[in-house]
Amino acid sequence: MRHQLGYDDIKAAAERIAGHVRPVAVAPAEGLGATGSSGSAMGAELWLALEYLQHTGSFKARGAQNFLRAHREAGTLPDAGVTIASGGNAGMACAWAALRQGVRATVFLPANAPQVKVARLRSYGADVRLVGTEYAEALAACEEFAAASGALASHAYDHPLIAAGAGTLMEEIHARVPGLDTVLVAVGGGGLFAGVATAARQHGIRAVAVEPEHSRALHAALAAGRPVDVTVDSVAGDSLGARRATALAVDAARPEGDVTGARSVLVPDEAIVRARRELWEDRRILVEHGAATALAALLTDDDRTDRTDGAGDGASAGSTNNPDDTASTYGYRPADGEKVCVVLCGANTDPATLSTSPAPH
Repeated sequence: MRHQLGYDDIKAAAERIAGHVRPVAVAPAEGLGATGSSGSAMGAELWLALEYLQHTGSFKARGAQNFLRAHREAGTLPDAGVTIASGGNAGMACAWAALRQGVRATVFLPANAPQVKVARLRSYGADVRLVGTEYAEALAACEEFAAASGALASHAYDHPLIAAGAGTLMEEIHARVPGLDTVLVAVGGGGLFAGVATAARQHGIRAVAVEPEHSRALHAALAAGRPVDVTVDSVAGDSLGARRATALAVDAARPEGDVTGARSVLVPDEAIVRARRELWEDRRILVEHGAATALAALLTDDDRTDRTDGAGDGASAGSTNNPDDTASTYGYRPADGEKVCVVLCGANTDPATLSTSPAPH
């Protein structure tokens, strides 16, 4: 029987990692996202959670610290150290946390991971091993290594300690943005969403999972009623390229008795590229495509929605928080006066890609 992530897990993680991660900064985002052709963000009060300022450049530091500190408390950190498969950010966080804990880290990642991430990993003293072109291939190699060496196997997203650590971000956002209605979170494998949605539900805040339309592991899982494999083909695939979502995220997206309206939406690659450029041109904020995916939900036209029934103020049409609803829902349309926070979750990227990314259509 799998562990059900609960609010107590988030609170325990917050106590465990206090003083070992950087508290999130938030900033008002007046005007940002209001230039979309649909005008989707106009009338809403927007905030940005600047989690890309976190240690190692992404939210992943939270889960890595919680995972290793929990194992240290339990006396289960082996001499062989820790190993993880990662598209980059989780590997960096694991290597950084392991360095702080004085243990070895062996990190597996796809060979197409950005060189900036590979270089950073090695700067933390990690043994970096490049395998295949997708996360699943790196994961298989990591599992073989853990079985042979006795190293403690961590995971980029599919572990309750990792998700609980990520969820501490929502606790901080809630404290910094009183009266928050909605939080938008980019989703790859779903660890961040699982933690954030669990904490958000405790505070009556809607959590919206945002995925690239061609990297939709959580969206597909909600439609199928269980985690399923998907193909990955997105400009954000280096960080949101998981082929299967964690069951923790599926549970968090449709818990029994949820009244906050947690949901899953999709965005096209051109909206992701546009959101990333808008952050740079308007705010001089440079994030990776995966982080820009959350903002892209506010820049995606409503007319991309496959179904229009069931839409209302503050709700995207055809939302997939209902397991019987298999519509492909594009973008998020806030209601007038709705207070929305967009999580910018990582900035491990090459600045040169601002000019080489495909132009939005």
